[in-house]
Amino acid sequence: MTGFVVILGWAVALYLLALSGIAPGIKVLVLTAPPVGAVMWLLGTVFGKPFAAVAVAAVFVVVLIALNGLLAHPRLPTWTKMTVFGTVPGAALAWLLVVTADDTLKDPGEDPCSLRYGGVGVSKAFPPQAYCLHEGGGADNLASGAQFVFWVCFVSSVLLLAVGLWEVARDPKVLVRQFRTTSTR
Repeated sequence: MTGFVVILGWAVALYLLALSGIAPGIKVLVLTAPPVGAVMWLLGTVFGKPFAAVAVAAVFVVVLIALNGLLAHPRLPTWTKMTVFGTVPGAALAWLLVVTADDTLKDPGEDPCSLRYGGVGVSKAFPPQAYCLHEGGGADNLASGAQFVFWVCFVSSVLLLAVGLWEVARDPKVLVRQFRTTSTR
């Protein structure tokens, strides 16, 4: 049932993106708010970290402003503007793969570090890193490919969003224009 609701939500979001009478800022909000809302709900309700949920909301507001500024940039090609919609989820997925690579939630002896390397799994949230720590002090890196993908996507996203923030800082009316509907009659 949950999968059906998710697919239905994406279908509605894609339909709204295809409509020409809806303002671009509203389209961006409809596309980005549901996953961020889900993360905020998980942090606040499920994990009991309301301050982390508030921090995610604050970052989302800044990213929303940056996205709208990026989309309103007059000289950037469309493919450049749309790249951020692939790099941000790519960075999030790669981050998730890295921080769960040590799989510390499994029973001791069943995680990849114990099975393959004979060590203890360690992961860091940022910068994302997962490695097996051996008793002798040596370490084996886990998910190095996912780390590379994370950094490529993260740097690309940050640079593109910085361009969007610069556009809004240069001309704040850009943000207002992104939320205005344009009549094509």
